[in-house]
Amino acid sequence: MTPKRKQKLFMFLGLVSLAAIAVGLTLYALRANINLFFSPIQIAAGDAPYERQIRAGGMVREGSVSRNPDSLDVEFTVTDYVEDVRVHYSGILPDLFREGQGVVVVGQLQRDGYIKADQVLARHDENYMPPEVAEALEAAGYSPADFQQKAAKVAKRIEESEAQEGASQY
Repeated sequence: MTPKRKQKLFMFLGLVSLAAIAVGLTLYALRANINLFFSPIQIAAGDAPYERQIRAGGMVREGSVSRNPDSLDVEFTVTDYVEDVRVHYSGILPDLFREGQGVVVVGQLQRDGYIKADQVLARHDENYMPPEVAEALEAAGYSPADFQQKAAKVAKRIEESEAQEGASQY
């Protein structure tokens, strides 16, 4: 091999090595910014990582919302009607947030088993189920249709109780 070819070979190997290092560092940096979706079933099974940004979704369990009167701190339970996950959130909740409605929370799963949420997203319809939730339920052996029926019953019961409270005020 001539010295000129040897120099070109080393130059090529150096560039390939630098490109591989750049790609590796980029993927490592992006890995920290990915927030995967987990259902309460998956969280209870231990599939969700601790103290990393994740998304979790389900329905707000009836009677589980507790607000601190002195601050914006709120605690509530997210359920898929099989498993429950406790959520701690400090901030203003969306207008559509209420018991029996679907939510997606973005936050970190703590070692104590609760999610410290940075963001709470509320859905407007109890019949809608995000594709991630439906896939997670099917993977766990549950039918999303069963949960939609149960969610519809909960929503109907809440609407009836709100109507009764409104009628008793007049």
